[in-house]
Amino acid sequence: MDPNDPGVRDTPKRVLKAMAEMTAGRQDDPAKILSTTFEKHAYDQMVVLRGIEFVSLCEHHMLPFTGRAVVAYVPTDRVVGLSKLARLVDCYARRFQIQERLTQQIADALTTHLKPRGAGVVVAASHSCMCARGVRKPGAEMVTSYLTGVLRDKPEARAELMAFLGGT
Repeated sequence: MDPNDPGVRDTPKRVLKAMAEMTAGRQDDPAKILSTTFEKHAYDQMVVLRGIEFVSLCEHHMLPFTGRAVVAYVPTDRVVGLSKLARLVDCYARRFQIQERLTQQIADALTTHLKPRGAGVVVAASHSCMCARGVRKPGAEMVTSYLTGVLRDKPEARAELMAFLGGT
């Protein structure tokens, strides 16, 4: 590669800018993201946001993994704004990550900051480190889940969440 080629001359700057953007989640504070809540007005049923697309970087290979997350919780006395759930996913996805930890961190943040009766996160993603190198299995998708409270302990609540996963 000729470093003076116009097509690659600014590549180092572009790579730095891309990495800064793709790892900006460390600057986000989950407590702040989830701090704007609303009285639930006697709503005590499951809240589910599905189809939350994300891109993260595998901490082992620095290659992207892309997918969709489902975030659910059963509120106690407050609900959080819809966009906050998507922002929470981005907060943790925009870090060097592994999918298992990403899934757990999102659920733990919900549990810590909203204090719901239960929280659940399901993440399905395709990993470039497996699709473009190594075993080269494009189309393979990894699915992880992390459930707390009633979503873990009550079979009917868990079944309800699983029913919502249909369009993930």
